[in-house]
Amino acid sequence: MAITTCVFDAYGTLFDVNAAARAAAAEPGREGFAAIWPTLAEDWRAKQLQYSWLRAVAGQHTNFWQVTQDGLDWALEASNLTDPELRARLLALYWELPAYPEVPAMLARLKAAGMKTAILSNGSPEMLSGAVTSAGIGAVLDAVLSVESVGVFKPHASVYALVEKHFGCRADEVLFVSSNGWDAACAAGFGFTTVWVNRAGLPMDRLPARPQHLLPDLSRIAELAQSA
Repeated sequence: MAITTCVFDAYGTLFDVNAAARAAAAEPGREGFAAIWPTLAEDWRAKQLQYSWLRAVAGQHTNFWQVTQDGLDWALEASNLTDPELRARLLALYWELPAYPEVPAMLARLKAAGMKTAILSNGSPEMLSGAVTSAGIGAVLDAVLSVESVGVFKPHASVYALVEKHFGCRADEVLFVSSNGWDAACAAGFGFTTVWVNRAGLPMDRLPARPQHLLPDLSRIAELAQSA
């Protein structure tokens, strides 16, 4: 079955999750933070994901904005930072994350080729709306799907099933793209053709399924979708 629908994870895949800490570190008066922001950004992202998994397993769902705040609070404490203004600034910047440079042109190529395009994300609808608007990519997306409609985070199968339900397509018509190896692997296990965008050159996750494709960035997604 030919690919008809290209679906993207949002945070870390289309949107640069390190940008909030990087931008804050570049602001005047934050020289101390500038020295440690990469560590804080890494801790923030790791805890954000870990808390989503733990809540899914425990059946204690909350929205992604809450786990984003919880992850930041852990990261700030781990870095011995107790600055309420910095916390508020980092959270504000998270609503304005930029897309990676290749994203707008890549999505435009998919639309020109007649593909349906969507986001499938742990993010809350409000967070995703803010990110899509800030990045200026709303015109090249057919749907923005949030886990909030099923009340559980990825990689629960009910999240991936949202794509079939929304578009009325089969799993084998979907190309799913994620920068998270575990996400791409679990989506492959669901039945999607998947791409792991491995910007950091990390090892493959040891999971029951594996992503079928591995790319360093998103620039070749349109070509891959048309040939898959």
